[in-house]
Amino acid sequence: FFYQGGNKFLSPSDCAPAEQEKLFVQKLRQCCVLFDFLSDPLSDLKWKEVKRAALSEMVEYITHNRNVITEPIYPEVVHVFAVNMFRTLPPSSNPTGAEFDPEEDEPTLEAAWPHLQLVYEFFLRFLESPDFQPNIAKKYIDQKFVMQLLDLFDSEDPRERDFLKTTLHRIYGKFLGLRAYIRKHINNIFYRFIYETEHHNGIAELLEILGSIINGFALPLKEEHKIFLLKVLLPLHKVKSLSVYHPQLAYCVVQFLEKDSTLTEPVVMALLKYWPKTHSPKEVMFLNELEEILDVIEPSEFVKVMEPLFRQLAKCVSSPHFQVAERALYYWNNEYIMSLISDNAAKILPIMFPALYRNSKTHWNKTIHGLIYNALKLFMEMNQKLFDDCTQQFRAEKNKEKAKSKDREEAWIKIENLAKSNPQVSEGHTAVCTCVPSKELKLFPFCLPSEDCLVCCAEHDQSSWALNDILAYDLRSQPCTKSSEMPVN
Repeated sequence: FFYQGGNKFLSPSDCAPAEQEKLFVQKLRQCCVLFDFLSDPLSDLKWKEVKRAALSEMVEYITHNRNVITEPIYPEVVHVFAVNMFRTLPPSSNPTGAEFDPEEDEPTLEAAWPHLQLVYEFFLRFLESPDFQPNIAKKYIDQKFVMQLLDLFDSEDPRERDFLKTTLHRIYGKFLGLRAYIRKHINNIFYRFIYETEHHNGIAELLEILGSIINGFALPLKEEHKIFLLKVLLPLHKVKSLSVYHPQLAYCVVQFLEKDSTLTEPVVMALLKYWPKTHSPKEVMFLNELEEILDVIEPSEFVKVMEPLFRQLAKCVSSPHFQVAERALYYWNNEYIMSLISDNAAKILPIMFPALYRNSKTHWNKTIHGLIYNALKLFMEMNQKLFDDCTQQFRAEKNKEKAKSKDREEAWIKIENLAKSNPQVSEGHTAVCTCVPSKELKLFPFCLPSEDCLVCCAEHDQSSWALNDILAYDLRSQPCTKSSEMPVN
């Protein structure tokens, strides 16, 4: 296919103008021949090199020559791209294992990349050429073409995904009629990823494209775009492999908030809803994103979310994982966030003070101690009277807790003494109520759990009996009908 009379075909630029288009079409058709790089890499080495050279030659030709993209060329170029690119991707090398870590794991590379790379480059030069006419190309670059292109984003080869990202971006920019379809199909990929597979290799690249698309949205935002944010982008925070695409996702979310500040409240509340409970690295990612949101938040919107937001930050400050606590405390180094806190200190300080004060004494990490002291100092300088009031309130609560704990302990001692005086109990044996904590078992020497037992009922909230009511009840005269005895150790 690539040789004529033993000599390599001439470049179209070396021919007479009348022959250039014909030779260009011939070369395009020759490049539709596929070779096996996977099962037999050493086969047809000569012809593989000939095709590579032909593709490289066409890239140069279309880049450096004007008026070479004539109408007959459009279907040929699209056909070359489709034949070489649209293929069934191999199964994932790790479909159910640990998430791919780009810093630790080696990606699976495409064996035919020497040819695929040149086809991508050629097609991009075709789209970017000053001679390119979308009105002609739209007959060939249609919805089916776009759907097959988007399916390739699941390729494990990062080099291919990078070319796909650029190619799709060019198509989105030049074909206005395909924009809604592209967004819809990306939505479908995300839906399937979130709710079915939780596995897709191209989420980061698709989000990067969307970041550029969102940046170009006209104001006011269409309802369709707001739904996309709330129903598609925000649920992406739930997926366990969030770390692979989180920077791109956070960028998209912030872009939306810069376009429309009224979306701040639903976005922040969704983040709090999806906040990780046991995954500390993911929690740090959420804290990073939340700070990016606070950097662009309007003061009027901040007031709407500050209380639930700082309740979550108080939990983060109290986290035994020092990176979570450290990342939360870094908020106090952000000047804009501090200005928002200062304007609303009367609401925020009472929420944050108990966590800060308690962990200033009890947290195991000394770095956290320093950051907490810094936060407390800033609060003190912000409003000394409010700080003193919070201190007094905290101490009063602590004293109240201590008194309550002491009263509870004394009440249990009274119950124990009362139980010991029960004549129904044999000497050296005691019956236990097994519905209370183990350390308190021997305080109930009269019954097993039973709806007839007033103590059991009180323990399980089946009765309104309070502890003092139980103490006032004559246990000796009303033993439980269902009792059990066991030796006292």
